[in-house]
Amino acid sequence: MSALTSDVPETALAALSDKSRACIERLRAHQPETANLLEHPASKLAAVLVLLYERAGELRVLLTTRSKELRSHPGQTALPGGKVDEGDGGVAETAFREAHEEVALPLRSPHVHALCTLHPFVSQHKLLVTPVVALLDDTAVLRALRAAPHEVAHIFDHPLEALLDPELARAEALVPMGSENWPYEAELHNFTDAHWVGGSAYRMHRFRSTASPVKGLTADILLAAAQVAYGRETVFQRWAPGQLKTFTEIQGLLDSAVVHTQPTLRPEHPTSSTTVSA
Repeated sequence: MSALTSDVPETALAALSDKSRACIERLRAHQPETANLLEHPASKLAAVLVLLYERAGELRVLLTTRSKELRSHPGQTALPGGKVDEGDGGVAETAFREAHEEVALPLRSPHVHALCTLHPFVSQHKLLVTPVVALLDDTAVLRALRAAPHEVAHIFDHPLEALLDPELARAEALVPMGSENWPYEAELHNFTDAHWVGGSAYRMHRFRSTASPVKGLTADILLAAAQVAYGRETVFQRWAPGQLKTFTEIQGLLDSAVVHTQPTLRPEHPTSSTTVSA
């Protein structure tokens, strides 16, 4: 897949801090790993929107908590998005359409600028999920967002850089320790390793937030976006030993393996990032 780009007004870039502007420029220049999605049926394709905006000099990302009425992943953190419709003109149109349906983000807003796509991610149900990264240059738009009844329980955000260094989230009004939304011993971040396709490994990351935990596929996508934006690695061990890192490797294994893609968690307790060296 070719990179998605659009013009970002110079006035929008000039309004950003130097650090945030550098992040946006890295994202605009990003060339995602090649993936021919035309080889796959539309029923197996999906897209999500990674909507970034600056507040108090830092980039934040828009997130939702899924309604507990949903059959799939109820109560979990998600990026706005969903399956590709036959009438969609591409993954970007899917991501923006779904964001409009889920949180009432205006379609074709002059304040929303597509920056790039990331390589597709493989979901638990073997959907190929393409993240579309965009910049919102006017946070006044956020005041008009509304959660879709029966689909979205809550709209919130999280500092993007805190995916690379969870300590940066300490300034947030985080959910209480031991609560339904953070029942773990680790203060800010933990992970559990799992067995996945063909005996490969998968590391499930969980990040404490102001709402539901940021974990699983959503965390994986945001980790990738943050690494591109900030041009650096995580302060914790991002990958499990033997974990596949590229879409090409994962897709090749999925094509050859006759197994379920649901990771099987190992019996050990989640590991806190504070006890693991980078």
